[in-house]
Amino acid sequence: MENKKEIAIQVSGLEKAYKLYNKPSDRLKEALGLGRKKKYKEHYALKGVDMTIYQGETVGIIGTNGSGKSTILKIITGVLNATRGEVKVNGRISALLELGAGFNMEYNGIENVYLNGTMMGFSKKEIDAKMDDILSFADIGDYVYQPCKTYSSGMFVRLAFAVAINIEPEILIVDEALSVGDVFFQAKCYHKFEEFKQMGKTIVFVSHDLSSISKYCDRVVLLNQGDKLGEGSPKEMIDAYKQVLVGQYVDPAKEGDSAKEEGNLLDDEELEAAAAASVAGKKASKSVDNPDANVVNPDLLEYGTKAAVIEEYKITDDMNRNTSAVLKGKECSVHMKVRFMEDIEAPIFAFTIKNIKGVEITGTNTMVEKAFLEPVKAGSVKEITFTQKMNLQGGEYLLSLGVTGYEKENFQVYHRLYDVLNMTVISDKDTVGYYDMNSSITVKEA
Repeated sequence: MENKKEIAIQVSGLEKAYKLYNKPSDRLKEALGLGRKKKYKEHYALKGVDMTIYQGETVGIIGTNGSGKSTILKIITGVLNATRGEVKVNGRISALLELGAGFNMEYNGIENVYLNGTMMGFSKKEIDAKMDDILSFADIGDYVYQPCKTYSSGMFVRLAFAVAINIEPEILIVDEALSVGDVFFQAKCYHKFEEFKQMGKTIVFVSHDLSSISKYCDRVVLLNQGDKLGEGSPKEMIDAYKQVLVGQYVDPAKEGDSAKEEGNLLDDEELEAAAAASVAGKKASKSVDNPDANVVNPDLLEYGTKAAVIEEYKITDDMNRNTSAVLKGKECSVHMKVRFMEDIEAPIFAFTIKNIKGVEITGTNTMVEKAFLEPVKAGSVKEITFTQKMNLQGGEYLLSLGVTGYEKENFQVYHRLYDVLNMTVISDKDTVGYYDMNSSITVKEA
């Protein structure tokens, strides 16, 4: 019989409303019960959010500023009370929310370790056993014997992080805390994060670092203005988040309802046939030289205003042959053909390469490269070619293309094709990491 996953955190119908007053006197009158008229308006930071997190999972929460990410973490950890809804937690939590919030600035570092450990429910003996690990992780030297008010901001967060991360919780809650300290301390934090994952701990974290979300998370929840837009694989939710950022996210459920209202009622067989025809059409129209050389992703994500449209695209090797396989160390080119439906003041052409986990490895655009900074008229067609030496390690990658720009300082997406083509890098020498440094090595007698 299959083992059922144990639930670590269950969030049901969670709502959080704040009262917004026009002036302080209205708040005072409300508190004193003066006047019958309501003197505030309600702002909902969370609007009926449901979420289930299982033991051993690493779940990321992403969204724009003000979407309710930090609010939901604070309710889970008990820092805030919900207006409505229910939260059930099964396991001891360590929260990296507002680092050092429980510190007394007059106490020295050692005293604050005992203070925080006691607040977390540990005895003095248990804190004594963890003290060496905490001090070693913080690595702030003799400053640990000085009052915390004398610490730099970097030293303060190092000690706070060290205390929170070394109490061996069953559930770790992290809110943007992995970006503290210098690069060496960040590396230490990520290593500890990996240890937690390997130990089967439950981890929930909020971050704007999409590479970290993609690398560490088993599942991602996307919030926007208090609403849960969806949950799924890191790649799916990161792609949806990027649409939210440029105001072009379309709820798949609402899009389906809209199609039904317009009378586009197709049965399952008709839908499958239509999808197959669409994919076949894309393959025929987009693969320019050799239809079999560049295989178009049937699940590509496509959106934009369509003021400019990417009509064709391909990858070519150093012999100018259309291909999806590139030899490491050789030149290759990314091509796209763009038709302009409207006048655009300064279009930006871009490409990005991701690994199959959705981590953006590299990419560039014409603005960064200062290669094209001109207005384009409606009806124009431009062919853009990016040529570079392939130094990525051998493996499978996904190519994304885009045409964007700025209109009166507002960023606009005219057309984006995420993960449109597969690219295989063929190598007989793979070094460490994503890139080959192509080192020249000499060894001689000293």
